[in-house]
Amino acid sequence: MERKFKFNEDEFYHIYNRGTDKRSIFLDHDDYRYFQKLLYMCNSAKRIILRDLPRGIDVYSVKRENTVVDIGAYCLMPNHFHLLLFERKDGGISTFMNKLSTAYAVYFNKKYKRTGGLFEDSFKAVYVVEDGYLEYLFSYIHLNPIKLIQSDWKIKGIKNLKEARAYLDEHNYSSYQDYLGNVRKENSILQKSNFPEYFHGIQDFKKITDDWLNYATQFNVDGTILISTQGNLV
Repeated sequence: MERKFKFNEDEFYHIYNRGTDKRSIFLDHDDYRYFQKLLYMCNSAKRIILRDLPRGIDVYSVKRENTVVDIGAYCLMPNHFHLLLFERKDGGISTFMNKLSTAYAVYFNKKYKRTGGLFEDSFKAVYVVEDGYLEYLFSYIHLNPIKLIQSDWKIKGIKNLKEARAYLDEHNYSSYQDYLGNVRKENSILQKSNFPEYFHGIQDFKKITDDWLNYATQFNVDGTILISTQGNLV
């Protein structure tokens, strides 16, 4: 898969992809959970196959050797996903994404008795240069699920802030729960050490998220929303 740029070590990237023909790639709770497990297991220089693990083992307790990327944030949506990655080793992102996409497609096709590609031809990548944009991506990625309860919120603003906050608090298929400080097995997916410390505690994270929610309700008289949508998968 040819790209317009080469991934560099010690740099940040916004990675996203969706189902071919915009098809849904997560059809039930188990699909989301399996992909989350793959986010953890595929992040290793060593090949680890889930079906080869002892029955009943906690996947997140398996020791990995030489992780190839750091995952700072993620969000899974019905027909696409977002990842905020830091490349730890040369070729790390490409290796990780190839393992992740292949493993999930094999699982999905077997479960739903289908053949052919599941994802679009290649995943999309945005090289994150500016610190301000990197900070913004944490909110952008974590606020994606709001589209599931109000598809036009980036155009018309949030209709019900209380409902939006409550929905985010209950959405389990992103790293939002981890930044809220909720203890769960999926905490192990994230590796934050190489990401700037933008959030000084849980309350600060909530405040910054609320600031974006409130900001998204402000738009120009011509309907132009005052929030960046770079990398959006509408």
